[in-house]
Amino acid sequence: MAVYAIGDVQGCHAELERLLEALRFDPAADRLWFAGDLVNRGPDSLGVLRRVRALGEAAVTVLGNHDLHLLALAEPGVEASNRYDTLLPILEAPDAGELLDWLRARPLLHWDPDLHWMLIHAGLPPQWDLELARACAREVEDALRGDGRAKFFRRMYGDRPRRWRSSLTGTKRLRFITNCLTRLRFCDADGRIDLEPTGPPGSQPPGLLPWFRVPGRRSEGLNIVCGHWAAMGYLSECGVTAIDTGCVWGGRLTAQRLDGAGETISVPCAGAAGRAG
Repeated sequence: MAVYAIGDVQGCHAELERLLEALRFDPAADRLWFAGDLVNRGPDSLGVLRRVRALGEAAVTVLGNHDLHLLALAEPGVEASNRYDTLLPILEAPDAGELLDWLRARPLLHWDPDLHWMLIHAGLPPQWDLELARACAREVEDALRGDGRAKFFRRMYGDRPRRWRSSLTGTKRLRFITNCLTRLRFCDADGRIDLEPTGPPGSQPPGLLPWFRVPGRRSEGLNIVCGHWAAMGYLSECGVTAIDTGCVWGGRLTAQRLDGAGETISVPCAGAAGRAG
């Protein structure tokens, strides 16, 4: 059995099919881990959702910020679409309810104790170890699946609070957790997150570090695979393997093998969406 993690697909259905061909993927024997952002900005988000859902137990998917945006749009009166979204075909599809229910049931973090790999979309603040990260992810997952999910989505958007405290409660706590797991790139050495810079490491304002380079972060020693950071591209350091290689922006769609030799396989994108996000 082979286990591959796949970076942000973002509606690039044709490229996903080509990548699965390149992997010689066998759903009866192999497993795929999707690092979030299955949808948006690309040409066929509906096709991607249907394809990944149909994989059943052969695929694990964590939620990214664009996936959460889709779920928010599906809640009446919660959030308005923006001109860069390509999500309307999903919302108008005859199987929209089934697809959205499936997506809402996906986790924000997946940990495999046998492989010793964690799958997330974006990052972890330096105060979190494995158990705290898993517990925090479950809090947001419960909010997504509960009767009060519309309230959660209405209050999800925003960049504060900027620092983790165990005493955080309610909206502030859930928003901080969501921002770390689905949006985080940079923070300072004290763990204050800054969600504005989106460029590659080295382009950030003074005092900020990529989240995985913060000295003494409590998740050191874990193997973590993530996406989200197209401007950085492929990177493997400090136990973190980042695999968003910007397919939707004209880059490549990348798979990282997590067992065996750990090879990396990618396919080029047919075209660019024209705007990063």
